[in-house]
Amino acid sequence: METKVILDTLWVVFAALLVFLMNMGFAALESGMCRSKSTVNIMSKNFIVFAVSTLGFFMLGWGLMYGDGNAFIGTKGLFFVSGADNSPNIGDTYEGVYSAISWAGVPLWVKFFFQLVFCGTAATIVSGAVAERVKYISFIVFSFFLTLLVYPITGHWIWGGGWLSQLGFMDFAGGTAVHSLGGWAALSGIMIIGPRIGKYTKSGKINAIPGHSVALATIGALILWFGWFGFNPGSTMAADPEAIGHILVVTNMAGIMGILFATATAWIKLGKPDISMSINGLLAGLVAITPGCAFVSVPSSLIIGALGGVLVVFASLFYDKMKLDDPVGATAVHLANGVFGTLAVGLFAQKGINGNEVNGLFFGGGLHQFGIQAIGIISVGVFAFILTSFLWLAIKYTIGLRVSIKEELNGLDIGEHGNEAYPEFIARKINYTHLLEDINLVEEERSKQQVKVCY
Repeated sequence: METKVILDTLWVVFAALLVFLMNMGFAALESGMCRSKSTVNIMSKNFIVFAVSTLGFFMLGWGLMYGDGNAFIGTKGLFFVSGADNSPNIGDTYEGVYSAISWAGVPLWVKFFFQLVFCGTAATIVSGAVAERVKYISFIVFSFFLTLLVYPITGHWIWGGGWLSQLGFMDFAGGTAVHSLGGWAALSGIMIIGPRIGKYTKSGKINAIPGHSVALATIGALILWFGWFGFNPGSTMAADPEAIGHILVVTNMAGIMGILFATATAWIKLGKPDISMSINGLLAGLVAITPGCAFVSVPSSLIIGALGGVLVVFASLFYDKMKLDDPVGATAVHLANGVFGTLAVGLFAQKGINGNEVNGLFFGGGLHQFGIQAIGIISVGVFAFILTSFLWLAIKYTIGLRVSIKEELNGLDIGEHGNEAYPEFIARKINYTHLLEDINLVEEERSKQQVKVCY
């Protein structure tokens, strides 16, 4: 057994476990940014989504993504057959079956698990965006098909030897493959499911619906920050000290600049240093640096993180203006900054960093790489938005997509799960009857309702 294979394996497993820990971060962040009456539902979605993702990715997703095939989809090694052994030898590359990932010398199952936690992350992004009104079973079904089909197909284009990788598209740790893919799925869901009751009025007024626990949301953000030190450096899939050190630093630098600039922008724009904007500024900076973390310098990472922090504030305000209700700001963080970060590769990439052979626009490379990055963003965005819209609509017209008005007003914890996150609280019971003159009419014409709920 070679020492290098052992060290590589230990590093990749450790990094994968850090990424897996991000499930805890998402659960805490999303539940903290939403109301207490839906805490059980949000926690339960974040708990079950990795189980669903694992099943979908194992059943078919891995083969579609990394199996040899054509420029669009993998056709070999589906369901872990066609040459893949259940107990592969250390370092077996399985050339001719999963050759797109044969460059990593760790065992097959380690490769699978590391890529699995990335797949689960893409599905988790959707959870917060559609929180407080989506049916539990509907979210489970959507997550299964997202990880079975949508994520693997676009992932094949980028990481599985597909047409985008052949074109020269650069996405080191998943700015497009994971973050913007999850963001597109979230955006289509938000548009189809509609806003929470009381979020917007006919006059265009935006009613803030604050989350129930700033402390829980902040803890979640810190866990995600910690997990990102596995997400980005782990994508080396080898114990390469120089590369790991560089990626660790640029990742952190982008994150801290995201915090500082989002806080400053919110302070100027909104009049107060909003903690939710600071949190999303951190995540925005981390998302923005993800696709180029192995290709850009430390000074460039400071700029990318700062721009990501500014972008997330204006993106959040834009989505609200367009009446796209995203309780946790997932689309502003993952979609807007996944797109920006991918474009930033075409601007800030430098030759010689971790063996990179491409210069971005700002380092004399012209617009060539920037154009390739734009093509990747548009193609993945169009495909993901259309296919996930079809999935959301199929669910809507079969098993239903949204909970009843009564369930939404009382909270999804009681309606969907039959219990509460904080049962010992002696909460003031609000009578919503006066808000609904005809609940059946409102149910049928939900898109026309404008109910203001006081909390």
